[in-house]
Amino acid sequence: MTEKKHDTAAEFAAVKEICRSLFEKKLQDYGTSWRIMRPASLTDQIFIKARRIRSLEEKGVENASVNEGIEPEFIGIVNYSVIALIQLRLGPGEAISTEKAMELYNEELQKATQLMTDKNHDYDEAWRLMRISSFTDIILQKLLRTKEIEDHNGLTIVSEGIDANYMDMINYALFALIKLRF
Repeated sequence: MTEKKHDTAAEFAAVKEICRSLFEKKLQDYGTSWRIMRPASLTDQIFIKARRIRSLEEKGVENASVNEGIEPEFIGIVNYSVIALIQLRLGPGEAISTEKAMELYNEELQKATQLMTDKNHDYDEAWRLMRISSFTDIILQKLLRTKEIEDHNGLTIVSEGIDANYMDMINYALFALIKLRF
């Protein structure tokens, strides 16, 4: 039996496009109303999504009260994490144009892609051997770490900062989407 050859770059691009497309459509519906949110509020929003995924994994998607699976929640984690990175960069504030929002979104998602590419080279695609539930648990762990750092006003002694945790959450959510789709 031969092992299936994966095109990680193409798969990653495909799931990023799903996330980007939804973000762009929501910009048309809501504008940049998220600009009012502080990063800690975004962390809590991501936490809610990750907890819902875990709940569905434990109870079974077929037992969900709301008729949505886990895929939309992983997309939400990606998009809220990108928004959080933008907010860390700009700070909460006034609305910005949808064009500027898309430019910033693309920049932050590209940074996450580069991080994934670098780490994926070093780890030799170990994520492909992981369970989706492990991605959920790691995202929840990253969220708890982020909350601790936020509670310490962003200060760490030896650990990566809040932005690194958001970047990791983006990538683990994208890995989950790849595994769900391909």
